[in-house]
Amino acid sequence: MSAIKFLRLKILFSTVLLLTFFSCQKKSEKTTSKNNEITFISISNVSGNFDDYKIITITKDSITSEQGNTAKQLHKQWASSLSPKTWKLLTGAFDLKTLDHIKSSESIQAKGGTDEVFQIKTSKKSHVYVNSYHDPIYYRQFEKFKSQVDKILPNEHHP
Repeated sequence: MSAIKFLRLKILFSTVLLLTFFSCQKKSEKTTSKNNEITFISISNVSGNFDDYKIITITKDSITSEQGNTAKQLHKQWASSLSPKTWKLLTGAFDLKTLDHIKSSESIQAKGGTDEVFQIKTSKKSHVYVNSYHDPIYYRQFEKFKSQVDKILPNEHHP
């Protein structure tokens, strides 16, 4: 009879332990799903004909701009810190709900053109867009973002 009681206690304990585990897991999933936010933004323009490049990288606390020409071995770099207010202004240009709907276009760099590539990382997903300026609906948020970046960068580092 004591073996049966011991087995029942083991089953009861295991059930309670599993229920506790699953209830904690659901709570943590709910809190992370609400906190989907942008963590990284990059815009680059890379030319196929002239070997020119411009790369702007923005994180929560800094902005970096690099530009140059690989054939001529020229390279300039600029960096600055960002305030939380500026970060919020820059990320406010994007609607997180529409990031999956933005259309990319064919790369034209191999044909001698210049590709504009946006990379946006959120806490849940990474997005890459190539020449999305052909998307008339959703590209407006990229234009808004670029105009905000223009206000921060020195004149020689504009996209």
